[in-house]
Amino acid sequence: MPSAPNPQPPQGSAPRVTLIAKPGCHLCESARATIASVTEELGETFEELNVLERPDLMEKYAEEIPVTLVDGRQHDFWRVDEARLRAALTQPTR
Repeated sequence: MPSAPNPQPPQGSAPRVTLIAKPGCHLCESARATIASVTEELGETFEELNVLERPDLMEKYAEEIPVTLVDGRQHDFWRVDEARLRAALTQPTR
């Protein structure tokens, strides 16, 4: 009988999802809640970066906050589509 998949990523592995956000942003709060729900459901983790503390990210994404990256590539901005994020996370990593 095949073993059940491990719900936790391997120790030391980087989170597959990154949320680039800023404090006080209502779209960021909504994106965070959606990302937290989907990653928890799938046994993934996510990290959050504050665009105000990262001039490089501010320059690149200032007009698109919040921005969601999956596996280091831009996935969404402004709003996170739960079904689309779930689909991206259930695809094999590249």
